[in-house]
Amino acid sequence: MTMAITAVIALAVSMTLAFSRPVEVRVDGQRLLSDVPPVSTVSDRVYVALRPLGDALGAVTHYDEKTGQIDVVRGDQTLKLRVGDTHATLNGMPMTLKHTPFRVRGRVMVNIKSLARAFGVRVRYDKRTARIDVQTPGVIEAGAQPGAP
Repeated sequence: MTMAITAVIALAVSMTLAFSRPVEVRVDGQRLLSDVPPVSTVSDRVYVALRPLGDALGAVTHYDEKTGQIDVVRGDQTLKLRVGDTHATLNGMPMTLKHTPFRVRGRVMVNIKSLARAFGVRVRYDKRTARIDVQTPGVIEAGAQPGAP
């Protein structure tokens, strides 16, 4: 059942990707490059490739082929998840993902809000410009003046 749902989601997202313009991701003002672009849905759900975004946030991602478990470690935060499963853990505590992670061309795609919640970053998606801005705490956005509102 879970595999069928994951397959349907992946197909829907793939079709959306084929017919939409690519979404740009910026992390602390710097453009994120990935071999699989982010995917946005009609209902404004945005999915990003886990490893490239994790790398940009300074995380280390490990995939265990035997168990299918993906560990993303950023500082003292550890997120553990699996493709096709909404059950995850954050620092050993259960965490339910609103949307199931899935694969596109070998990359694990995760809802951007799940990563924001797990790693304490701010995320803003502007549908009009097809741009995602990820802001880590304590980093001044490019072009912003210190002390400016």
